[in-house]
Amino acid sequence: MPSSPRSAVSDNPSAAGGCSPTTALAGHGVHGVHGIATAQPLRIAVLGSTGSIGKSTLDVIAASRGRFVPFLLAAHRSIAGLLEQARACRPRWVVVVDPAAAAQIGAAALPPGTSLAIGPEALDDLVQSPEIDRVVSAIAGAAGLRSTWSALEAGKTVALANKETLVMAGPLAQQLAERTGARIVPVDSEHSAIHQALRTGVIDEVARIILTASGGPFRTRARETLVDVTPAEALKHPTWSMGPKITIDSATMMNKALE
Repeated sequence: MPSSPRSAVSDNPSAAGGCSPTTALAGHGVHGVHGIATAQPLRIAVLGSTGSIGKSTLDVIAASRGRFVPFLLAAHRSIAGLLEQARACRPRWVVVVDPAAAAQIGAAALPPGTSLAIGPEALDDLVQSPEIDRVVSAIAGAAGLRSTWSALEAGKTVALANKETLVMAGPLAQQLAERTGARIVPVDSEHSAIHQALRTGVIDEVARIILTASGGPFRTRARETLVDVTPAEALKHPTWSMGPKITIDSATMMNKALE
């Protein structure tokens, strides 16, 4: 990849640091995790870092005691949340996909050592960087396909939470991964559970897979009352705190169709 991605607007890269409360592990060599010697931490790109899955990913990174460090955080237009994450996590790069939203970021808004890149082309370039070890694809909806595809082209291991990538281009994405040596690992809850369960047995023993569902906010509502449902009601999930798209998909059961 080029040394400076297209649309980059600052040029002060430094080693990535771990999110608070962990300590930055930017050096080389071996680090101790729970008293066990481990290799240099894996550098993670979190695409959609301000969404619910992105935030959960950063929590995992923070709890990993240096096994993982955030190298790149990307968001579409959630500037306030992205800046807060940048100050806490001190990644090497933050990417704002929407150029208009990026105009809200002042020159002094980012912490020292964190560079800003703008636009989808810049994100495409950065996810292919050899400095990135793993890519978490957590951008919601069809918008997540492009950057996921770029990561697969570069042979990355992609932790995939974006179901739409496989709905829209599943066979093509799998063929691309086989060609480049990339690996797709499901991290969305249902897919991850199935993936882990299937690893414990033999595929020939599986007759069918049953997807469960919470039912969303309307599980106990009579069918005839659903004609007057409002968006505000649909956004009140009784169990989970999620982004608006997945919450609506849960209420309509569309998420089960995507799965």
